[in-house]
Amino acid sequence: MKITEIRLGSISVPLRVPFKTALRTVTSVEDIILEIHTDTGAVGYGEAPPTGAVTGHTTGAIVGALKDHIIPNLLGKDIDAFEDLMQLVQSCVHGNSSAKAAADMALWDLYGQLYKLPVYKLLGGARKQLVTDITISVNEPEEMARDAGTAIARGYDCLKVKVGADPTLDVARLRAVREVAGADIRLRIDANQAWEPKQAVRILNEMQEQGLKLEFVEQPVKAHDIEGLKYVTEHSFVPVLADESVFSPRDAMRVLEQRAADLINIKLMKCGGIYNALKIVAAAEIYGVECMIGCMLEAKISVNAAVELACAKKVFTRIDLDGPVLCSEDPILGGARFEEKFITVSDEAGMGIRGVEGLRYLD
Repeated sequence: MKITEIRLGSISVPLRVPFKTALRTVTSVEDIILEIHTDTGAVGYGEAPPTGAVTGHTTGAIVGALKDHIIPNLLGKDIDAFEDLMQLVQSCVHGNSSAKAAADMALWDLYGQLYKLPVYKLLGGARKQLVTDITISVNEPEEMARDAGTAIARGYDCLKVKVGADPTLDVARLRAVREVAGADIRLRIDANQAWEPKQAVRILNEMQEQGLKLEFVEQPVKAHDIEGLKYVTEHSFVPVLADESVFSPRDAMRVLEQRAADLINIKLMKCGGIYNALKIVAAAEIYGVECMIGCMLEAKISVNAAVELACAKKVFTRIDLDGPVLCSEDPILGGARFEEKFITVSDEAGMGIRGVEGLRYLD
């Protein structure tokens, strides 16, 4: 199976409601789609969202990395030389982990098709179904309470609540959500790097003292502040999940070695795809640290790749793959089934993606 052609396109998918965090506000998913065609007729699909506020990768950066570096190096290559392809994708351009992730997942898709196995079974086959949380955007307390009530009515029993845009309101936001949620709904919060270490400890401990029962806090401090992250982990009543602090396997090792967080969040767009994610998984398993599988605001192709990984490995004990259910429509044909909180992986060879409706080609 040789690569004969690689095409780029884009999709635009409106969100049900605006997505608001301490870093940005988004109203639609605007993603780059990668198609890798082969001489057997098999097609592998990849996807990358421009998330400049988080990864630093804009649409232009993703397209440029793919067109100028990754695609020329992949054309003509044999899928069966898989390890070489993985190393080539990671080494042919510096950084640009989102572009690398798009190529990585498309290659895994083809590798599974070559050997007629779904990717999750190639990687371990631990389970077939996941249960995801759903994100509640940061807004005024009353609006967040309404959004929480809507999510619970849709069947979700775990909410990831965005905080940090105005720290003085964060306790009130969580109190309003908890009042609507009752005692049995799990609440986890994401500060998106908004707090200083001592401020984070004060806010988190106040939240727990008020009976808000938080499962964990995601990235309470700046990504580079590993010392501050460790301080919060050691002094907070709330377990700490490292997100933006962990892009690469090297980042993960630093956090794990210093015991700077209780949990690690793996996102394919941060680490450059499944190939590097597996290295982080192995390190977390060695240190006995559980992981969450997360996503950016992405449509189903790239979230589907994360589903394949999470269904393969038991180290993923928290699931945050709500991108497709935040969208108002799904233009992706095939792949995993997203039925509100339940995600069921496809048993088709590769990743099971059959096409994209409304794809606008860039060439």
